[in-house]
Parts: sequence; C-alpha cells; structure tokens
Amino acid sequence: MQFFEELGNYTFLQHAVLASLLASIACGVMGSYVVVRRISYIAGAIAHCVLGGMGMARYLQVVHGMEFFTPLVGATLAAIIAAFIIGLATLYARQRSDTVLSVVWALGMAIGITFITRTPGYYQDLMSYLFGDILMVGRGDLWLIAGLDLVIVIATLLFYNKFLVISFNEELARLRGIKVGFYNLLLLELIALTVVLLVQVVGLVMVIALLALPAATAAQVTKNLWKMMLLAIILSVLFTIGGLAISYEPELPAGATVIELAGLVYLVIILAKWLWSRRAAKES
Repeated sequence: MQFFEELGNYTFLQHAVLASLLASIACGVMGSYVVVRRISYIAGAIAHCVLGGMGMARYLQVVHGMEFFTPLVGATLAAIIAAFIIGLATLYARQRSDTVLSVVWALGMAIGITFITRTPGYYQDLMSYLFGDILMVGRGDLWLIAGLDLVIVIATLLFYNKFLVISFNEELARLRGIKVGFYNLLLLELIALTVVLLVQVVGLVMVIALLALPAATAAQVTKNLWKMMLLAIILSVLFTIGGLAISYEPELPAGATVIELAGLVYLVIILAKWLWSRRAAKES
C-alpha cells in the first residue's frame, strides 16, 4: 500500500506508472504476434543487439557531449537496424535464421561492451540497462515511449488483416496477392520498437519474458487474436503495476518482480487448465 500512498507525491513513481501503461499496450499487441508466430528467439536477438545502441549513445553523450543522443534513442536505432538485417537476411537472402540471429545477437553485445569499456564512469549504469530501472524513466523518455507506442498502434490498426493472414497462413497470403516479405519485415520492425519500450521496464535480460508471458497467458483463455491482444494488454498492465507495487517497500528489483509475478500467474493458469481438463475427462 505504501506504493499507492506515495504515488501522488513523487514524480518518479508517476513516470514509472505511465511508462508501464504505455509499454503494456505495445507489449500486449506485439507480444500476441510473437506468441502466435513462435518467434520469441528473434525478439531475443533484437533485445541483446540493443545493448550496442545504448553503449554507443552513452559514449557519445559522455565523451562527445551529444546530450540529445540518449540511451533510449540509441536503443531504438539499434533495434530498427537489427530487425532490418534479420528480415533481409532471412526473408530475401535465404540465410539460415539461427545463424543470422546468432551473428546479430553476438555482434550487438560485442559493440555494446566495446563502447561501455571506452566510456568513463559508465559501469554504474550498466546494471540498469541489463535488468531495468523503470523508476529512472524521465519525461523525455516518456515522450519517446509514447511516440513509439503510437506508431505501433497505428500500424497494427492499418495492417491488422494482413498481419493476421501472414501469421497463420503465408501461402494463403501469397495467393491473395499480399506482399508477404514486406509485411513480415514491417512486423519485425514493430516488434523491435516494442523491445525498446520493454527494455525500460525490465531490462535487456528479461525483455523476452515480458514480451511473451502476458500474451502466452492470454492464449490459454482465448484463441481469437484481437481478444488475445486486449487481454494481454490488461495482463501486462496488472503485471507491471503489480510488480512495481510489490517491489517498492521491500526495495526489491522492480523488473525481476514484474517477471516473477507474470511467470507465477502463467503457471497458475496452466495448472488450473490442466486440472479442469482432467476433471472434465473423469466426468465424461
């Protein structure tokens, strides 16, 4: 209760809640596509490549005084480039997806480590990027998160039917004249933007979990895609706000608490569904 009592008094808590709400929208929408298409490994490669953009941005800030080049801006650029490379290599160059993902994953991390070691006084910030520090989200970060969220929502509304077809049946999409390669690449870019939003909440290490768990939990309840998205958004809000509230007074890591709550709910739903099916089978 201390979290909710102090929410009206502290700006950093209000920023954290706003960031959670904004990130949850993208998480629920794009997380549903990730779960349906079973491409969480692609989101993982993009997430780890983001470290390269963050490291470069912080280096330019500290060493060259480019204050506008924040780690969140660097993360956005790195995610977009990583998704573009993965899409071109796998969709058009016909390269093995596991090889491309391994290269992008490792290269992004290596670039990030290089810039981190060359940046004076940067090491103390590394843990917040790896494991998240949503309580440090500033006003400028909120505007950027809101802008990315708007892009994701508008693109999803405009191309929902095309994304739906290529997610479940790419051959049918081709027969209908849909440019499957283009929309697959666009979907990857939107997932990349979502990864950037969630990095602010739980960090690079756990971003895949937050992207997948709300949608995976929703998928246990409904198989309809738009209903899954709506439920995943609601669950993501509950997980992020709930994790913040639970972790606040005992000073637990907020990102880890969010994932623990989401994972626990997912396991409870799975267990309840299994017990219900067993009971139904016995009664029949």
